[in-house]
Amino acid sequence: MDVIYAIAQFLVNEILSVPAYLIGIITAVGLIALRKSAGAVIGGGIKATLGFMLIGAGAGLVTASLEPLGVMIQGALGAQGVVPTNEAIAGIAQQEYGAQVSWLMILGFVVALLLARFTPLRYVFLTGHHMLFMATMITIVMASAGMNTWVVVILGAVLLGILMVALPALAHPWMKKVTGDSSVAIGHFGTAGYVAAGAVGRLVDPKGKSRSTEDIKVPEGLRFLRDSMVATALSMVLMYVIVAVIYLIRVGETEAFEAFGGATNVGNFLMQSVTQGLGFGIAVAVILFGVRTILGELVPAFQGIAAKVVPGAVPALDAPIVFPYAQNAVLIGFLSSFVAGLCGLFVLAAWLGPAFGLAVILPGLVPHFFTGGAAGVFGNATGGRRGAIAGGFVNGLLITFLPAFLMQVLGSFGSANTTFGDADFGWFGILIGYGANAGAVLGAVLLAVIGLVILVAAIIVQKRVVERDWDAAPNRRGGLDGSSESAGSATASANAGNFARIAPPKGAPRPPASIEG
Repeated sequence: MDVIYAIAQFLVNEILSVPAYLIGIITAVGLIALRKSAGAVIGGGIKATLGFMLIGAGAGLVTASLEPLGVMIQGALGAQGVVPTNEAIAGIAQQEYGAQVSWLMILGFVVALLLARFTPLRYVFLTGHHMLFMATMITIVMASAGMNTWVVVILGAVLLGILMVALPALAHPWMKKVTGDSSVAIGHFGTAGYVAAGAVGRLVDPKGKSRSTEDIKVPEGLRFLRDSMVATALSMVLMYVIVAVIYLIRVGETEAFEAFGGATNVGNFLMQSVTQGLGFGIAVAVILFGVRTILGELVPAFQGIAAKVVPGAVPALDAPIVFPYAQNAVLIGFLSSFVAGLCGLFVLAAWLGPAFGLAVILPGLVPHFFTGGAAGVFGNATGGRRGAIAGGFVNGLLITFLPAFLMQVLGSFGSANTTFGDADFGWFGILIGYGANAGAVLGAVLLAVIGLVILVAAIIVQKRVVERDWDAAPNRRGGLDGSSESAGSATASANAGNFARIAPPKGAPRPPASIEG
């Protein structure tokens, strides 16, 4: 009996409670269910395990890189400065909540499949890294409120599953305007920014007269920003150097040099700033590689199971899926979003931060590129150039202010010098955060009500808006360049499954293939 107990204790404590091993086992089980060969099962499980270990390694690098930046920002601005990076905060959280996150993510996908199978919301969310990030955020918020582990996993999985079918439905009226049909949905937790961009695009161009962004020729010299590793490193180097100079001027050499453990002179201080910025880029690249290594094995297993459980479902894919529809709108939306991030930074530093104790949110190029670029495409689809600019700007404001308020409900992670960056993490995290803080029982009830409201709202939109072919911008002639011919060809090619595409940015996660129904 003691031997059986010892074996059970070993399995639970040393294997199932270790996130890397758990993910590897789940991946192997999924591959077995798909009748893969023994070699594919073993290799896939090991790769998924190694990927999770890479996330942990990258998290350590991120923490080391952000620590001196946080010190300098506080000294330069008199406020806490935060760089929203989903990969960074998720990687840090794995060290404390890895097992809960893993179970929540897996059960959340099961809940989403059941909802897609038995409700009108027939969307299968296949953006695996965002499943992981949202599962992490839900776990942090609920656990920080003192909720029981099992409540966190089970109720959190239900909430995650609801989001994975509800948000693609809520965004689909606008997505159809981008793609020209219903063959693909957006499966990315920046949905609030994309819906806002589409709505604002219609407002700024109600008569549909603004020409498409695709009539503009983009300078080749700016296309290097599409490499996320370069963009991340460049943004952090610029951030580090600017903050370091301000900090040096404000506090003097003696105190400033201590931020890096003792710089020898001004030149060495500045070059250490550059090195730390480049190090952040490396850290995020390590985490991204770890995430992609996991998902390269886990998502195909999930996708194959989904195809059998929900035949004919609409695949909900990552934000870069819309990039080919308006390449110039991607860059315009990104730049507009980044400008909005700078404006929001000054508002937080000068007013909201001192008044309400909010952190100063620094605009990072990566979240502004991916969500701002996608918002530009949605804005262009409903409002042309004016829509792309306004849509990107609104998205930039959302991903600046929402993370600042979100940090109030992240518990000890609110001081991690990084947070979740995309819009849906912000508004949903704030809702469930304040709901969970109402107490163990009442908090669980409030969270269940929040999930139910979102689910019902999505079903109503699906039945009354999506299925009735509501036009998000009736005065635009359709298509991305505003011409009827373009609209027709875009729709036809999309229906054929081979619409014109450009290669996705090097940093963009590759979306899985469409589900065959």
